[in-house]
Amino acid sequence: MPQLADPNFHRSAVLLLEHGDEGTFGLVLNRRTSLLASELCGGLDIEWHGAAEAHVCSGGPCQPDTGWLLFDGAQGFDAQTVLDGVHFARSLDVLRRVAQDPPRHARLFLGYSGWGPGQLEQELAAGAWIVAPAEPGLVFHQDLDGLWDRVLRGLGIDPATLVQTTGVH
Repeated sequence: MPQLADPNFHRSAVLLLEHGDEGTFGLVLNRRTSLLASELCGGLDIEWHGAAEAHVCSGGPCQPDTGWLLFDGAQGFDAQTVLDGVHFARSLDVLRRVAQDPPRHARLFLGYSGWGPGQLEQELAAGAWIVAPAEPGLVFHQDLDGLWDRVLRGLGIDPATLVQTTGVH
């Protein structure tokens, strides 16, 4: 929402992966970095066999030196299923296997988005976020610049109508 002043989340679509009493963990889906997946993997002595133009995304401002993966086709992988057809992993072993034989869809992230206990609930109550259902097609959506608009329009919201205000919208 416009009132969320943090530039890390301006027009961002965040996939929440964990939410509980200890806080919330998610990945920003639409923040491409200039770093290529091949460069990231090369720095870890891993050969990238995926698309040459595949970029790493910024998952958020927390711990930007940590890596995360979202991908489809998790047969035999040590990964958590977060949606039908969307799997999440955080290990170098899974990265090696994904880099060696990339599934149809794979997205690499550095950093994550995190909220302490009750923090996200407070931000929601202040009207800082709009909640939308998670969909595999959005997780692997190729037009990262248009993802925020697509999510809003999928909810029947014209992004031009959003105004800065507090409270529930």
